Amino acid sequence: MCGKSTMHTKKVFDNRERGGARCSLLSFFLVKLERKCFGPIKGLRANYLDAFGLYTLNPTRRDQSRTENPSLSFPRSEIPDPRSQMAAPDLLFGLRNNFYLGAYQAAINNSEIPNLTLNPSSDDALERDSLVYRSYIALGSYQLVINEIHSSAPTPLQAVKLLALYLSTPHHKESVISSLKDLLADAALATNPTLRLIAGTIFLHEQDYNEALKYTHPGGTLDLHALNVQIFIKMNRSDHAEKQLKIMQQIDEDHTLTQLANAWVDIAVGGSKIQEAYLIFQDFSEKYPMTCLVLNGKAVCCMLMGNFDEAESLLIEALNKDAKDPETLANLVVCSLHVGKSASRFLNQLKLSHPEHTLVKRMASAEESFERAIQSIA
Repeated sequence: MCGKSTMHTKKVFDNRERGGARCSLLSFFLVKLERKCFGPIKGLRANYLDAFGLYTLNPTRRDQSRTENPSLSFPRSEIPDPRSQMAAPDLLFGLRNNFYLGAYQAAINNSEIPNLTLNPSSDDALERDSLVYRSYIALGSYQLVINEIHSSAPTPLQAVKLLALYLSTPHHKESVISSLKDLLADAALATNPTLRLIAGTIFLHEQDYNEALKYTHPGGTLDLHALNVQIFIKMNRSDHAEKQLKIMQQIDEDHTLTQLANAWVDIAVGGSKIQEAYLIFQDFSEKYPMTCLVLNGKAVCCMLMGNFDEAESLLIEALNKDAKDPETLANLVVCSLHVGKSASRFLNQLKLSHPEHTLVKRMASAEESFERAIQSIA
């Protein structure tokens, strides 16, 4: 087992898009397709795109831009005093934890909280509704979210609705982004954490990292700092991701989201840190019900450490939980190639159920390049 280690982790977990920010956030793919897949495709490593359920492939370059880039020099954000967040019991602890760990249906099923039902206009009730709708988005129920959130709904829910529209109608992305910018242009609304979180998620999907950071980098919540971690990993700037992680650790080192961000950074850094990332996911699996997110996290760590047999077993377990989960299918494509098995069935499933997935697009691009090369020498 690749989890065996004499190391002792002190990680204690008291608290984790496709959905909103999203979880929604980061897919785990170890991808070294090498010569088995339309020519060499090297240097692809696993990482979460989004802490909230939105994942994709990320080309790994060992922080090629380590020299300071003025465009990446940001002022240090203010760190909230953790003591101010401990004044009252956290009614949303369980709901947030389910959402962060990818237990979206459990988050929905356990969202009826008596104290919030009595006061539906409270900030906690609004956050509860946002998390529930983001869970529906993570499950692919975009139309339900679009239908239930009306034009008179508060700003955070309007932002969540825009995310559902963005993911459900690719040909209407421009209009969704235009509506999002209209909300962000309103000074009274632009500081809303959920609106900033959704803006960062959408611009991350657009691969417009500077625009995403414009709204997320000031931080203010663990969710925003976690999204910053994912953005910097996508930019191959693990040094900046580590700085964001340190801020999260100062706020709450044991929070589920902080521990997940720690695992993402460990995977981005690589080397001996992979084992530490594995231990984080292992602790999650011992404390909470297994989810596809946790199983994929463990599987990617195993693949990065060369243990493809255990990775395959973990991914099959994840596939049994959700036969259409895109990250599981994508990781199975990679893992199958490494263990010498056919990956065509998993790839075909991924193409049919998630045609816009990054792995599908890259495979199509590789095929086109291969065909052009053949024609050029024919």
